[in-house]
Amino acid sequence: VQLQASGGGLVQPGGSLRLSCAASKNLHQIKDMAWYRQAPGKQRELVATITSENRTNYGDSVKGRFTISRDNAKKMVFLQMNSLKPEDTAVYYCYAYALGLPQWVIGDYWGQGTLVTVSS
Repeated sequence: VQLQASGGGLVQPGGSLRLSCAASKNLHQIKDMAWYRQAPGKQRELVATITSENRTNYGDSVKGRFTISRDNAKKMVFLQMNSLKPEDTAVYYCYAYALGLPQWVIGDYWGQGTLVTVSS
């Protein structure tokens, strides 16, 4: 597993969670990183992206509530989620565009997903 996501769980509406994703030692030259999510019965959708220069972009449904950040030295990406709503319930996946070793493959890498449930 090249990306390991953590931090999901059950939270009440209006609450907060912070997701973390750590890249393995085999991922290098990491460019864009992102969080996507997939709710039951729906397609995977973009939540937020962040470039290696820390330029960010957000899906319309999370703007003003979620914040993406990264630590390049630790090869990690984070998602701070505030004012959570039941419709935020989904499996959240982290993503990186990077060079993967030992195959020397530059491309898309995905984490295994972490479940976020927003319910009272």
